[in-house]
This record gives sequence, structure tokens and C-alpha cells, in this order.
Amino acid sequence: MIFKVLYQEVPDEVPVRERTKSLYIEAESVREVRKKLQNHQYNIEFIEALDDNHLAYEKQSEDFKLEQV
Repeated sequence: MIFKVLYQEVPDEVPVRERTKSLYIEAESVREVRKKLQNHQYNIEFIEALDDNHLAYEKQSEDFKLEQV
């Protein structure tokens, strides 16, 4: 399953929408996503599982890149 992760790069700052970034990662569960990203210093705001339609929409974006963690 593919998950979309919304995060801030600086973990000790208050989240600001304009600085929110996203990445896409393949995992079996939200827990596995968090485990894969635990060594990164991200302030994770939200993790969303993408269904087929949403994934097809996200793939149309030039920013779509599946992360290998």
C-alpha cells in the first residue's frame, strides 16, 4: 500500500502550512511508515493511505516520487 506523509522538516518548530512537505512511501501499515521514518528528523503531521483513485491522481503531479526508505 502507498501512504502519503505530510511533514515539517524542522521538528521543533510550530507547523506552518506553507512549509508542509509531502512524501510517498510504500508500507503495510501506518505503524510501519512511522518505523521507516523514525531515523529522519521529521515532524510528521499526517499519514494517509491512498486508494487506487487517489494514487492515480497523485501520480499526475510532477512532485510525485515514491521514497525508498
